[in-house]
Amino acid sequence: MARLIKHFTSVYIAFVVLVTALAATADERDQARRIHDRLTGVPPTDAMLNAMAGAVGSGDAVTAALYAIDGAPGVAATGQFYTTVLKNWSTPWTNEAQDAFAPLNDYSATVIGAVRDELDFREILSADLIYVGARGNLPAYSDSNNDHYEALENAGSNLGDPQELSRRTQSNVTGLAPEAVAGVLTSRAAARAFFVDGTNRAMFRFTLLNHLCLDLEQVKDGTRPADRIRQDISRSPGGDSRLFLNSCVDCHAGMDPLAQAFAYYDFPYPDEEEQPGLELELRKDLGRLVYTEGVVQGKYLINSASFPTGYVTPDDHWTNYWRLGDNSARIGWRLPADNTGSSDLARNPAYAEGDGAASLGWELANTEAFAQCQVKKAFRSICVREPGPGDAASVSGFVSVFHGGGNMKQVFARVAAYCAADL
Repeated sequence: MARLIKHFTSVYIAFVVLVTALAATADERDQARRIHDRLTGVPPTDAMLNAMAGAVGSGDAVTAALYAIDGAPGVAATGQFYTTVLKNWSTPWTNEAQDAFAPLNDYSATVIGAVRDELDFREILSADLIYVGARGNLPAYSDSNNDHYEALENAGSNLGDPQELSRRTQSNVTGLAPEAVAGVLTSRAAARAFFVDGTNRAMFRFTLLNHLCLDLEQVKDGTRPADRIRQDISRSPGGDSRLFLNSCVDCHAGMDPLAQAFAYYDFPYPDEEEQPGLELELRKDLGRLVYTEGVVQGKYLINSASFPTGYVTPDDHWTNYWRLGDNSARIGWRLPADNTGSSDLARNPAYAEGDGAASLGWELANTEAFAQCQVKKAFRSICVREPGPGDAASVSGFVSVFHGGGNMKQVFARVAAYCAADL
């Protein structure tokens, strides 16, 4: 009898071990499948699932995520992380309506390529960089239309393949002078959206919104010097100077000296006489970015009668008054407060200064707000929720990874591994 009991006990233990192993394997496969689904939007092949589950089972969910992105040993990736997920992630930044379903363009393609090639993402607002289609049957890149990128997308190109999407020098491709180039800020798509008409303050506002996750309402600071506010801002709107002192100055005191970096840019487009019968938005689509070195665009000097003694923009020299005041902690500047420009207009050596869009882009990208923004956008994209208080320590870790080299691919992989249990 004792032997029989011992036999059944052994059988039971073996059964429990088997069930536990099968459950663990099933959990690893489910976790791997969820990671792949979120990173690519499509189910994995059996071979990919096996490779990813093996990585998860060995305690390395980050490697499993990287398999989904770029492929496992002997198993090709779908490319959908780049072609679909990153395209939808970056496209809202390229248009004023923040439409995620707008066509591929030079802005979104450059973001995709920079993530794919693991470039330092902090250079995205300043580098002489652009990504273009490498297929031989595409329309040539044009500074007056988006045909090249729309054809690349319509061809079903795998944007994860360097043979389909290749890195180039923006100044060589677009014809802009090297000193005019500032990463995606001088892409055709960004210019069409934010340099068209207006006063170029839109470029500054949407750069904050898209890349620091801050809108102007969140960075208001009426304690900054008001000496660089342009003439077009009335100091007594509606005859009441209190409106200026209690509202207008809060944004313009810091924004106007920073937006001066874009003083040489415009996006002209055909007027009604040149394109009779064509709707305004379609005429804007035919426009092109221009850069007039040493010559301030007229849009910086409009409505000068609003306040004739206001600041008259002489060049593209910017000053960062937000280095002090509330925005010092809110934005978290990480670079020394240097002057990289040709002038010295700062009232205080704690204010950073520079000439042109590229140096401003570098100033903005080297901030805590920029790093946190990229991480939070990746988190929302992959985890399909906002990070909560319980995620704070992990989010801080992802931000540290980003600070270590600006590698957004690693951020995406680590976010996917972290959120796998909730996906």
